[in-house]
Amino acid sequence: MWKTIFRRLLLMIPQIIILSILIFIIAEFMPGDPFTGMIDPNVDPAQLDVLRERYGLNDPLPVKYVRWVGNALQGDFGRSFNYKTSVLNVIGERLGNTVRLSLLSTILTYMIGLPLGILSGRYNDSILDKSVIIYNFVSFAVPTFVLALLMVYIFGFNLGWFPSRGSIDIQANTFWEQFWSRLYHLILPSITTAVLGTVSIIQYLRTEIIDAKVSDYVKTARSKGVPIEKVYSKHIFRNASLPIASGFGYTIVNLLTGSIFIERIFNYSGMGNLFLESINTRDYSVIFVLVLFYGILGLIGTLLSDLILMAVDPRIRID
Repeated sequence: MWKTIFRRLLLMIPQIIILSILIFIIAEFMPGDPFTGMIDPNVDPAQLDVLRERYGLNDPLPVKYVRWVGNALQGDFGRSFNYKTSVLNVIGERLGNTVRLSLLSTILTYMIGLPLGILSGRYNDSILDKSVIIYNFVSFAVPTFVLALLMVYIFGFNLGWFPSRGSIDIQANTFWEQFWSRLYHLILPSITTAVLGTVSIIQYLRTEIIDAKVSDYVKTARSKGVPIEKVYSKHIFRNASLPIASGFGYTIVNLLTGSIFIERIFNYSGMGNLFLESINTRDYSVIFVLVLFYGILGLIGTLLSDLILMAVDPRIRID
């Protein structure tokens, strides 16, 4: 396994380099720059050219890329024009919030999806199964922003059970006050994200369990007098969990990178909201690092999924 990890990490190096070059090329063709629309229109255009020259915005693409790589190797990933500080500081302030949101969403996703998928597959064609199918269909059909807005309107504005915006109460001072305030603000966006994320888990589990129930090895086990509960725990559930295990790494990465709409609607101070703000202000330094970070997360998610699959089923070997 360690040889596989080392080999895959080595392969990530050229992939990250190619990804960074592609992002730089795309950024070069994006309209405007950080000074576009941010300075008084009465300012002399020559002064804007001086600023662009000072920050190297007029340099050729290869020059800017080599300079960025050189600085990045020294831990300097650029400076945010909008927040007037280093890009790492800007992202670091938001990363913790996104990680907390993703962690709680992942826990809730599997707490909801696994039991529903198992029950639906085991008791297929029952009233319970049909109810789960209806839930899954609605979760799949409702767009993210629609469900998020409904959650905000019902549980935030009408019932007032949960806060509908922000990531922490500004009046929280002590450690435990901040802890419970962050958790309280996480509940509504996490539940919204989890409901949308259970669709594939339920569908995979239900299908795999139904197929496994009529397989030869299950029939053989039952003919030998193996109790039904043991057949499910030792054979059916284990084999049915392989697709779920293989997708676990992708699930975590998708929650980290796919919470943009959730964070925007709930005005949650995370990386997704930062990404949209950076696009609106043309803060390309932040945009570039965020996109590169998301790309690296995708590569790590692929490796993590393969390792989890190998751990669940030792017979599988992935080079």
